[in-house]
Amino acid sequence: MSKLSDKDKENLPESAFAFPKERKEPLIDARHVQEAVARFNQVQGVSNEEREEAWHRIQKAAKKFDVELRENDWHDLFEQNEREVPRD
Repeated sequence: MSKLSDKDKENLPESAFAFPKERKEPLIDARHVQEAVARFNQVQGVSNEEREEAWHRIQKAAKKFDVELRENDWHDLFEQNEREVPRD
């Protein structure tokens, strides 16, 4: 994965992130999509509605960059890692 510098991240539009308000988890290529999925359940300070929206952005990016998602829903990411789904 090419590491993004802070400046590179700063220059990305909000639409390039799974969590745009927080500017977390850029979705700029296949590797970054995979990383966003891997770290999804570690993102804190977001609502479940924001998680739902982020999951839709990840699904769209996965399709664009030909990344196969094994999960059908963002809840699966918490269950796979034996973490409780956050409550709003």
